[in-house]
Amino acid sequence: MAFILFITFVILLRIGELILSKRNERWLLMNNAIEYGHRHYPFIVAVHVLFFISMIVEYATLDTTSFSIFFLVSYFILIAFKVWIIASLGKFWNTKIYRISGIPLIKKGPYKYLKHPNYMTVVAEIAIIPLVFDLYFTAIIFSLLNLVILYVRIKEENKALQI
Repeated sequence: MAFILFITFVILLRIGELILSKRNERWLLMNNAIEYGHRHYPFIVAVHVLFFISMIVEYATLDTTSFSIFFLVSYFILIAFKVWIIASLGKFWNTKIYRISGIPLIKKGPYKYLKHPNYMTVVAEIAIIPLVFDLYFTAIIFSLLNLVILYVRIKEENKALQI
C-alpha cells in the first residue's frame, strides 16, 4: 500500500509539473521564445515514462514491502529544492529549452550559485525515487540512461544560453 501511495504521489507531482510547464510554454511562445533541442525531447519523455513502468514492474517482482525512511526524507528535501528552482525561474521554467532573445539569464535562487540546478535535482530524483523501495535495478539503469540524455540536453541548453 505504501508503494502505491508513493508512486501515485510522484506521478501526480510529475503531471503537475507538466501542466505548469505547458502553461509556461504558452507564455514563452507569446513572448517570442524560440525552442532549442527539440529533437531529443521525445527521448526524455520516453526515459521518464519507462522509468515509472520499470519501478512498478520491479516492485511487483520483489517479495518485500519495506521502504527506506532515509531516501523518502531525501526525496522530500529534493522536492523543496525543486520548488525553489521553479520559483526562481518563474514563467521561464519549462521541461523544454526555450530562450527569449534579449532577456538576461536568471541569476537568483540556486541559479546564483549553480549553472544547472534543475538537472542536479533530476539526477538525484532518478536515483532516489526507486531507492525508497530498494528498486536497485531501476535506480542504476535509469540513472545511466538519464546521464546520457542529460549530456545531450545540457549541451543543447548551453548553446541556447549563449545566444
